[in-house]
Amino acid sequence: MPGYRGRFAPTPSGPLHFGSLVAALASFLDARRVGGEWLLRIEDVDPPRCPPGTGDTIRDQLEAYGLTWDGPVMTQSERDGPYQAALARLAEQGLAYPCSCSRKEWHDHPIYPGWCRTGPLHPERAMAWRLRSDLGARPVGWHDRLFGEQRFDPAALGDVVLKRKEGLWSYQLAVVVDDAEQGISDVVRGADLLDNTPWQLQLQAALDHPQPRYLHLPLIVAANGQKLSKQNRAAALPVEGDAPRDYLHQALVALDQAPPRELATAPVADQLSEAIAAWDPARLHSEAKRQTPDPA
Repeated sequence: MPGYRGRFAPTPSGPLHFGSLVAALASFLDARRVGGEWLLRIEDVDPPRCPPGTGDTIRDQLEAYGLTWDGPVMTQSERDGPYQAALARLAEQGLAYPCSCSRKEWHDHPIYPGWCRTGPLHPERAMAWRLRSDLGARPVGWHDRLFGEQRFDPAALGDVVLKRKEGLWSYQLAVVVDDAEQGISDVVRGADLLDNTPWQLQLQAALDHPQPRYLHLPLIVAANGQKLSKQNRAAALPVEGDAPRDYLHQALVALDQAPPRELATAPVADQLSEAIAAWDPARLHSEAKRQTPDPA
């Protein structure tokens, strides 16, 4: 697939866990199977949530699992200029507006009611910036490579925040700007982000950015049914000894790739070589999967 360029974009709020490995591995295999590039981006737009040194820990974990990336690592906390320029373009089009409302004030509503669309209700307060989802492209749709045809009206999802009142950039704006600048052709990520995609398609259209292909992966859940996440205290992905061999094999199983059992204890490089040649996203099942790593 000429021009394929994928990426893995973790938030460094903690070390990678098994769910992170599954997402990174799928993205990596999807790129390498067609001879494409695979980039690493550190999504640290919320520095208070990102302990110092966690980005380095994530790099070390990826390398321990043989998931090596192409080119320099992009770090979002260093990209205020491009995000501000994108926000200015949206504001010029009437697609972004300052908002003085607090979450507490509209908590009885299912989505933000748009009270500041015609001007801030409380101009003396610090302002966030929101997307005018009712004025952007709508409805929006795309073909998800696992979940099939998707169609949403972003206005039904509300006016998402683009920049927080503290001056921090939102994921929605940053990911669109960065994917465009890095020339990302394919986004492979968890299904928990599927309903974020409509806002991102609105932003891509407004900023004249190309729309990538999307593959949203089934979620990895713990025994209690909760999504594996750093907030839910998912265990850090181990890098010592033979642990990467065991966990890599289990990640391939979780991705429905049916890796040969005899490769379960093979070196990481050998497992990845086989997995790249055999990668087939058509094998993926759309239901959530239990996370049951049981290293040998």
